[in-house]
Amino acid sequence: MRGIDVHYVDRGVGYPLLFVHGHPFDHTLWEPQVRALAGRGFRVIAPDLRGYGRSSVVPGATTMDDFARDQAALLEYLGLDAVGLVGASLGGQVALELCRLFPDRVDSLILSATDPHAETEQGRASRRAVAARLCAQGMRSYADEMLVGMMTAANVRALPAVADHVRAMMYAAPPEGAAAALRGRAERLDQLPLLRRISAPTLLVAGREDVFTPPGLAEAMHVRIPDSTVEIVEGAGHLPNLERPERFNEVLRRFLERSRTRLSRTGT
Repeated sequence: MRGIDVHYVDRGVGYPLLFVHGHPFDHTLWEPQVRALAGRGFRVIAPDLRGYGRSSVVPGATTMDDFARDQAALLEYLGLDAVGLVGASLGGQVALELCRLFPDRVDSLILSATDPHAETEQGRASRRAVAARLCAQGMRSYADEMLVGMMTAANVRALPAVADHVRAMMYAAPPEGAAAALRGRAERLDQLPLLRRISAPTLLVAGREDVFTPPGLAEAMHVRIPDSTVEIVEGAGHLPNLERPERFNEVLRRFLERSRTRLSRTGT
């Protein structure tokens, strides 16, 4: 679709959920959620974004517009009009872009570790520099440096299997695809003005110890998004869905059940 091959998993039947992973990961970021939800009243769809996992690697720059239109094309291919949309970090920014471009396709929204701001000049320079580094050196040293940060140092020690999974996803990310995403992300639009226009019920999730997207960002988004709630996950960093999956899944399931009930009452 859209000139590329997109790899995705599609499990279960019921209310459709589209899970969008962050950088530099793939669809297996969502394994605990797929196991918890698929076949229990939910249809779980988790793609690899272009440039990641088993989807096509496209050089240059992959913009938020590119990522969002890919997701809309996938929904079209699957015959789905609207879904519950779940995004983490970069995936949350993609989810917001999908809300901007195709608001009717989103009937509930879950954003984890998401920053809606445009990149700063310093941030743009940093992302371009990292993109160049990945193309020149590959993923391994970058992944080793980023592991503590993606997870808290305490969780890296206490959850070695989770740390190994996170490290393996980063090692396996195609450098050219990850670099293209970084270049596109450097030029992303300010999504703050969009927040007040989001009509879908929205859940904002943050890890208490997230150093990249601190909980204050979720609280600030909550003030702007009309129908939103915030959940802060204790003992988690940037990846609360992996670091505290039981808590994340509980929060997610409760929100989705409540949202489905409300949507059915209004006939949407």
